[in-house]
Amino acid sequence: MYLAKQVSKFQSRQVLQVLRPNILSYPQFRLNYSTTMPESTSPVRREFTIRTAKSKDVEAIASLGSRVFAASFGYSLSSADLEAYLKSAYSNTAVTADISNPNIDTIVATDSHDHVVGFSQLTRGTTEPCLAGVEKTVELQRLYVSEDCHGAGIGKKLANRVEEMAREQGFVTIWLGVWEENFKAQKVYKKLGYVKVGEHDFKMGDCVQTDWIMSKKL
Repeated sequence: MYLAKQVSKFQSRQVLQVLRPNILSYPQFRLNYSTTMPESTSPVRREFTIRTAKSKDVEAIASLGSRVFAASFGYSLSSADLEAYLKSAYSNTAVTADISNPNIDTIVATDSHDHVVGFSQLTRGTTEPCLAGVEKTVELQRLYVSEDCHGAGIGKKLANRVEEMAREQGFVTIWLGVWEENFKAQKVYKKLGYVKVGEHDFKMGDCVQTDWIMSKKL
């Protein structure tokens, strides 16, 4: 169990390019893993579109979010804690609430068949103590990309679009939370111009882990 300086009320986490164990080692997610994803092809040959999420995307977002989160972090917490978190964050009900929330803009990346292969959120109204006094902040939340599309630049395109939306809405600073042990994602965000400004506790059931808070001037 990890200790951190601050406790966040807003439980979201980036998973971009995290090292992933085999999700099939978690029996409760075997069915979810096999649902409705297109067959893998070379990401170099595929074309992708970024658009606003629609109600028809709820099931695909829920499936992608739960699958990728479990594969990325499932080894680091108990099955009970993982299942409880996924139910709260990635059930169809939870995703529907996010899409209809006026403070959250959800965008998706889709392939040529309109399959959802990635998603991200711009979330207004969230903050952290380490951001006190920082001008006009907004959160880049939940940057997820399907495992078979890594290397196609989808994560960067989603992040760029979220930042563009933030600028269009008049925000000056964008921030995110990323697990302290997600070294690949930290490296990516540093390349995108984010810097570490603090830490918070990320709580999933009885498990508490430390996330970095990173921010960027827009």
